[in-house]
Formats: sequence, C-alpha cells, structure tokens
Amino acid sequence: MLALTFIITLLHWGLQPVSLVVKNSHELKRAIINARPGTKILLASGEYEGGLFFQNVKGEPNKPIVIEALDPTKPPVIKGGDECLHFSDAAYLELRNLVLVGARYNGLNIDDGGTFETPSHHIKLSGLTVSNIGPKGNCDGIKLSGVTDFHIERCIIERWGDGGQGIDMVGCHNGVIENCTLKFEDDKGYGVQAKGGSSNITIRKCKFEHAGARSVQIGGSTGLQFFRPPLKAGETHAEARNILVEGCTFIGSTAAIAFVGVDGAIVRFNTIYRPKRWAFRILQETRAEGFVPCRNGVVTDNLIVFRSDEWFEGGVNIGPETAPKTFVFARNWWYCLDKPELSRPNLPVPEKEGVYGIDPKLVSPEKGILEVETKSPALKFGAHALPGNS
Repeated sequence: MLALTFIITLLHWGLQPVSLVVKNSHELKRAIINARPGTKILLASGEYEGGLFFQNVKGEPNKPIVIEALDPTKPPVIKGGDECLHFSDAAYLELRNLVLVGARYNGLNIDDGGTFETPSHHIKLSGLTVSNIGPKGNCDGIKLSGVTDFHIERCIIERWGDGGQGIDMVGCHNGVIENCTLKFEDDKGYGVQAKGGSSNITIRKCKFEHAGARSVQIGGSTGLQFFRPPLKAGETHAEARNILVEGCTFIGSTAAIAFVGVDGAIVRFNTIYRPKRWAFRILQETRAEGFVPCRNGVVTDNLIVFRSDEWFEGGVNIGPETAPKTFVFARNWWYCLDKPELSRPNLPVPEKEGVYGIDPKLVSPEKGILEVETKSPALKFGAHALPGNS
C-alpha cells in the first residue's frame, strides 16, 4: 500500500511511472482514478470486485493509459456488479488480458457520457475474455456507445444475455473487430451488432460459433434519440453505413448475417457452415421519416455450406420495405450437404459467377475445421481465401 501511495503521489506531481502493480479492488480503483497519460496498471492474478465505474480516464497520443494483466497466463478476474467495468468519456485507453465475468447487465461498457460531441475515442481492447453476462434480457458482453477510433482484437465472448449482443455498437465509428471468437446458442440474442448510425466498421477474421439468432447484425433498430451523431431533419438516415465483414467463419445461428436498415455494406470471403434457417437476411426495422430502405449490400466470394432440412426460403430472407434489388451477389460458392441438387439459393438478383452443388471438400467440419483441402475446387472462396490471409 505504501508503494502504491507513493506512485499516486508521483502522478499528482506529473512524474509518470512506467507501471504500477495492484493486488485488490481498492488499489485498482485508486490507480485508475489517479492514472495519467502513460500510466500502466498491472493487475496481479486473483479476483477483483466488479461494478467499477470511471469517468474521464484519458491518455494521450503515444501515451495511452493501459490496464492489463501482470501475468497474461494467469489473468485477473473482475467479477460481478451491474457491469464489471464501465468507462465514460475515455480516450487513449487500452485494456489487455482481463477476464470479465458474471455481471448483471454488461461485461464491459464504454460510452460517451451521453454527448457525442465528446465521444470516447482511441480505445483498444485486446485479449479480453467476457462470459456469463445477464443471463436474461438485453445484456451485452461488450457494449460501446458513441465510441470512435477503436480496435478490438483476440477477445473471447461467451454467453451474454438472451436478448443482448456479444459486442454491441451504437453510434460507433472507425473501428476494427478482428480475430475474436463469439460463442452462445443459435437463438439467443445476436453476436456482433453495429447500429444507431454506426459507420466505417470492419469485422475481420472472427469466429462465430452458434453466436445468437443473428451472428452479425449490420444495422438494427435504435431509438431515434440514441443515434450518434444525432439525426437531423431533411437528411437521409440509416442504422449503419460502410460496414465490412470479411474473412470470418460462421457455424450455426438462425442467420449468419443480417442486413437491417443498412445503407452500404460488404460481406466477402467468409465461410458459413450450417446456418439453421438462412445465410442472409435483408430487413427494415426502423421506418421513421428520412430512413432509407435497407440497400446497397455486396455479397461476394463467400463459401456457404448447408443442409436442406435447415434451409428456408432458399437461404435468403427478405423483409418488407427493403430494396433487395440494389444488392449484388457474385462469385459465391453454395453447397447443400445432403442434397447437392438443391444447392442453388433463392436470391433477389441474378448472381454473377456463382458456383452451385459442387463439394468444396472441407477438411474436418465435424471438428470445426472449415478450411478446404489443398486440392479443393473452392480454394478461392471463403474465409481461408481472404486476400492477404497468412
């Protein structure tokens, strides 16, 4: 305790230590409250009490505030509370190798304090494990509201609320989610969602294992007062714009990917294996004045493998008040495992250079290995074929 008190005193003098170690919840709270740009807070192994809320935790360019495990092989566990961790109006903040478990509402919540003029920004989440959140209702593993310029990598999110999301983004912009794994049940909530005016989001090389009713929801349904930036009369609106989903692997879920009130999204080089009803959905849930119909989706170079008894409406569900004719489908590989002659999907527009009914020769799908064999005819389709993939 004397060492921590001394370090906090140095912080007030403006002298930045390289790092400090905390061993209990009290020390952790004091360290975060007193953190300054460049502070690194190392959590010793053990259990910490959740329900931690912090405002204005702000680093600077090249001087982020870092909160991470002292020993990544024995990560600290922050457990319980309404939310394990909640940061409001944060900037240049990095969280690494922490376990968040057992919160009533959200595992991790980062927001803009309700004012998008001061978004939380330059946030990096790396190596987090978030699980057993809720379990009932709209409870999220990671919830981001009004966050810009963020990066989420190598995180594992399991068992969020049955009406919530693994990663939920409301009015978020300029972000990347990559190399993450999301696991739940086919009909429980959604996996990753970007809505409320979100834009310029990339979801790359993630694995979705039965990650909710919709593994990825591009768009959604948001109360008009929660859009970030706020809606302006006379302008056209969309739940999401410029969303990219690439190099991801999907197993199960009622639908792998749902386009919901989006204006412009690309879904390419993904592998979709045995969705329980549809590969894709095109829906419109927000119908207020000024909102464009769901439109301008581009679906290319994906590998979709399914069974006929788990396949409805030809694999693509189209809801009312959408603009499915503005979508593009090209160079997708479709294969029905039990009845190859039924491999051709029912698409809203003619597909260019699609492949139907030819076995892609997956390595070992029963073990979750969905790459194709070296002599597969589908080498150029699916997650393994993402350009630049090593």
